[in-house]
Order: sequence, then structure tokens, then C-alpha cells
Amino acid sequence: MRVFLTGGTGLVGSLLVKRLTERGDHVDLLTRRPEAAKHLEGERCTIVAGDPVQPGPWMDVVASCDAVVNLAGEGIFNRRWGAEFKDLIRSSRVKSTENVVAALAKPGAQGHASPQRQRPAALISGSAIGYYGPHGDEEITEESLAGNDFLASVCADWENAALAASAHGVRVVLLRTGIVLDRAGPLAKMLTPFKMFVGGPLAGGRQFMSWIHNEDEVGLILHALDHAEIVGPLNATAPNALTNREFSRTLGKVLGRPSFLPTPGFALRVMLGEGAQIITTGQRVLPRRALGTGYAFKFPELETALRDILSK
Repeated sequence: MRVFLTGGTGLVGSLLVKRLTERGDHVDLLTRRPEAAKHLEGERCTIVAGDPVQPGPWMDVVASCDAVVNLAGEGIFNRRWGAEFKDLIRSSRVKSTENVVAALAKPGAQGHASPQRQRPAALISGSAIGYYGPHGDEEITEESLAGNDFLASVCADWENAALAASAHGVRVVLLRTGIVLDRAGPLAKMLTPFKMFVGGPLAGGRQFMSWIHNEDEVGLILHALDHAEIVGPLNATAPNALTNREFSRTLGKVLGRPSFLPTPGFALRVMLGEGAQIITTGQRVLPRRALGTGYAFKFPELETALRDILSK
């Protein structure tokens, strides 16, 4: 299989490149900074220079692939939320997806596509559990409705942009991802107070955290690529969501550090602005479709997941 990938230099994307090439697939990796992706380039990975937010020659490569995985998007915790950053959060997701869909709609007259199929057969497009908005301790599945806050509206626009590909006969999967646990991701920010012996629950700790190990995030992308019956939303979360208090207690146990010093919600709002709502409200998301289509999680339990990540 030949896969066109956006967002491939991020935490999940880099691991996805490794797993795809290990199993014999070829990756065409789109990046704005080719020099930063040189370590990924090889016999089964070709670097394509370009910005998914801007139309360009990179679009001609898309139609020659068998599938597209679209993970492009500005990290929502990269800085404090303000009007400018919120615009970037939206445009980096929606505009890049619109351009990917426009590219895969082109006929694959040349390149690697077979004569029988003129465009990629599948689009696995990133989304987030922010689509659902705050739900307290209510269990959320792929059938749950969209929320009405900023992040929910971004996810809805992001998904609608991806769904436009279905008009061209492309199978679309919407990967609604929770908190991805990786040594250098959001977990790194959580580790700092624990290492300083001041770790503990955030904003009361009663809100649920729907998390996923990076290996299972990549595993679900491969699962979606390989299973043509999977269409539409796919929750990318481990089957065992925990409250923030339980998460903090488990992290403290794994690190051998105390976990009883709370961080109040107002402190998070000072640091993150409106983005603090993601942490202070939380969601209890179930991966019903993943389990229903036979995906076996490598790390369904948090303690095992944390021990694996922190041992690397």
C-alpha cells in the first residue's frame, strides 16, 4: 500500500511512518520542513515538500496513492488561547483537510495508482474527542452528538471538510482522538510537577480523562486502513477512561512520587486561557467501534501504559 501522510513529523505521525514501513508499505510524507524529516526518509519513505494549508505541487502526489492519512493540525496546548491562536487551531485543521480532499479528487493519471482506480480508496482524517463537548461522567460513543463549544465547532468543521471526499467515492474515517500518551507529548507537561514532588489532581480531579497509548493510536490508524467496513467516526481512546484524580494517583504510583497536591482550575485558566476548559471539564469516551471491529488494545490499562512509556 502507498500512503500519503500529513502531520507525519509529529509524535503519532513519526511512529506511524515507522510502523507502515516496517510492514512493507510506502509513505509519501508531506512536510513544511523537509530537513526536519530527513531521519524518516528511506527506501519506503519519500519526503514531499509543501504546506497542507496552501495548495501546491504536493497535491499531484496525493492522487497517486492508495490511501491518505491526514493528521495535520496545530497543537492545541502549544500556547495560551487567544483570538489569533484559535484561528490557527481552526485553519490548520480545516484548510489543510479541504486541500487534501481537493487533491485526492484529482484523477491519478500518472504515478503509482492502478489504471482501475483513479484516486485513493480511503481517507483516515484526524479529529478529536473535543467533538462531543463536555459531558461530565456520561459515557460517550461514536453515536453521541456534537457539543457546542469552540473545540466542538472546530472538530465539526474539520470532519465536514473530510466527509466531502465521500462524494468522490472515497471511504472516510474520522479519528476522534483523546489524550495521546507519549514521552514527549502532553504527558511530559504532567510529569514536571510530579518530579518536583508537587503533583496531584487538576481542578478538583473529578473530570474524566480519555487517554490512549501512542502505540494504540497508531494501531487504530492501521486498523482503519485495513478494514474497509470502518466508515465514519472512530473513537481513538483506551477502553478504560479514568478521572483526573485516578490518573494522577496512578502516575504518582508509577513515578514513586506523591499525588495529593491539587492544582486549582483558576491556575490552569491563567496558563491556558479558554483552553483550560479541555482539562477542567473532561469526557468519558468509549472506543465502541474499535472494539466492535476486532481491534485488540495493546495497552487498555493506564498503569501498564505509563510504565511502558516511562521505561523508554
